[in-house]
Amino acid sequence: MKILLIDDDEWIRDSLSLFFEAEGCNLRAFETAEEGMEAIKQQAYDIVISDYKLPGMDGLEFLKRVKEKQPNALEVLITAYPNREILKEAKLIGVKQFIPKPFTSEDVEMSLVRIFENSS
Repeated sequence: MKILLIDDDEWIRDSLSLFFEAEGCNLRAFETAEEGMEAIKQQAYDIVISDYKLPGMDGLEFLKRVKEKQPNALEVLITAYPNREILKEAKLIGVKQFIPKPFTSEDVEMSLVRIFENSS
């Protein structure tokens, strides 16, 4: 399983890297959406997880661009700002799951279980 994570919080990148490594997944983590776009150009990902609030391009714009390049990637949005407008726009571009901040590794795991249940 190839997973791409975009979050400007180093602690989140590091902790999720440890979590996914323990689960046997291949995770690449980056600080900005622009770095994520470079990674998308180099390889395909099964799951793309992005924070909403990022420096530069925001998470929704990033996930929209990912969908254009890799339409089969399952997309997850992490946000500390789960208002209706953001969630509605995310659903319109195909985001399958939302993880509100703060979250635990169990929250991430349950979101991924739901994403796979809903995509089968």
